[in-house]
Amino acid sequence: MTYEERAGAIEVRPARHPRPQLPPRVWLDPPGGDGTPALTPRSHPRKPPQDDWSDAPLFEKNFYLEHPAVASRSEKDVDAFRAARGMRVTGRDPPKPASTFEESSLPAYCVDELAKCGFPSPTPVQSQTWPAALSGRDVISIAETGSGKTLAFLLPAVVHVNAQPYLERGDGPIVLILAPTRELAVQIQEQAAKFGQSSKIKSACVYGGAPRNAQIAALREGVEVCVATPGRLLDLLNAKATNLRRVTYFVLDEADRMLDLGFEPQIRRVERLTRPDRQTLLFTATWPAEVAAAAGDFTNDVVTVRIGGEALRASDNVSQIVEVVDEDEKHAKLVGWLERALGEADAGGWTPRVIVFLSSKARVDSSTRRLRHEGFPALSIHGDKTQEEREWVLGEFRAGKSPVMLATDVAARGLDVKDVTLVINYDFPAKMEDYVHRIGRTGRAGAKGTARSMFAAGDARHARSLCGLLQTAGQPVPRELVQFLT
Repeated sequence: MTYEERAGAIEVRPARHPRPQLPPRVWLDPPGGDGTPALTPRSHPRKPPQDDWSDAPLFEKNFYLEHPAVASRSEKDVDAFRAARGMRVTGRDPPKPASTFEESSLPAYCVDELAKCGFPSPTPVQSQTWPAALSGRDVISIAETGSGKTLAFLLPAVVHVNAQPYLERGDGPIVLILAPTRELAVQIQEQAAKFGQSSKIKSACVYGGAPRNAQIAALREGVEVCVATPGRLLDLLNAKATNLRRVTYFVLDEADRMLDLGFEPQIRRVERLTRPDRQTLLFTATWPAEVAAAAGDFTNDVVTVRIGGEALRASDNVSQIVEVVDEDEKHAKLVGWLERALGEADAGGWTPRVIVFLSSKARVDSSTRRLRHEGFPALSIHGDKTQEEREWVLGEFRAGKSPVMLATDVAARGLDVKDVTLVINYDFPAKMEDYVHRIGRTGRAGAKGTARSMFAAGDARHARSLCGLLQTAGQPVPRELVQFLT
């Protein structure tokens, strides 16, 4: 069978697609001593399962068809490709990266959707993650914000769903994606609906702070993809709104954030309700050693894809400007920066979008009131806002009707708003990882952006790390900041 014939076997299914004819199963474990294949794709599960999975049917998760152009590349060419993109790949026999959408082994219906979006080629994280994920391997993917991580796990998820038997009455989802915040969960579900539309894949988003009844109804109706925050998902599982026995594709997005914020017990409870031979993918922009150790319990035979070095690194697309200030100078500095940004946008005839980060909800509300009193079109978002308020604020900000949004770190992770031109750290964050995520709200998807940060005497413990981060990114290090190192 030629590559084209085999690729056609996993093309789009017309009108809720009949199950595709796939190439022979490629088992993850070596054959037994008598030459027979292993009994399951994983003969060494992560842990003893909580439930009895002995009667669970086998499922297909290897859909990767290596393109002839990829197969013909030498190891030297592959190494050069990865080095040029700052890519480091570890794990057992990882697949070669794909340089074009056509080489990725994604079906035509996925490639067509990518073309409609105007994407020219895979991002570095996509070029290596897609072949690994489509091969059925567990994946840990570490890349800067705005690097295309969401589609790196969503498109293989669409292919995975299309290869599984249809849902029956009472079945839970096939794909489960956990995210740390409501905003990120909603954004992922929007993309899942968009790229699953051609396959008639249904998805639902469940999160706290919103009525349960509509979420329960959606899950009981049956969805192939569920995007959830851990707490609300456990709540609905306890209410028997759904179950996780059909989950064979499990994603943790912003995995370090969830584990670092104390979600680990909840994630472990969710993970124990899924079958042990599922496929697991973890995506994040940072990967601290302590989080990596915990994540090892969730993955097996993993391919790790790291874009950039192991040291904490900010996006090269963001110009970082740090100014050392006294606490009582901050508001005046903020006003000056906002006047400059809004003035430049008005003169250039384009719509500005500025996110200002502060350390607490009270400071966000206080600064927002003060700015509005002074005539600035500012709104705020934080965890005490209702979901309706948060969605309204984000809608106004995205539309450019309110170009200044003040926020706590609730907006720092995963929030994807196009054309954010400026990020301001009014209060420096408590952790350097949060600094990277905050400034990553601008300079996304190859665009350029600017981040301005105020650094006060109380932030001195971060001076050394911040200097190193600025130097690594080729950004200027102010002399006032260096003085904190002595």
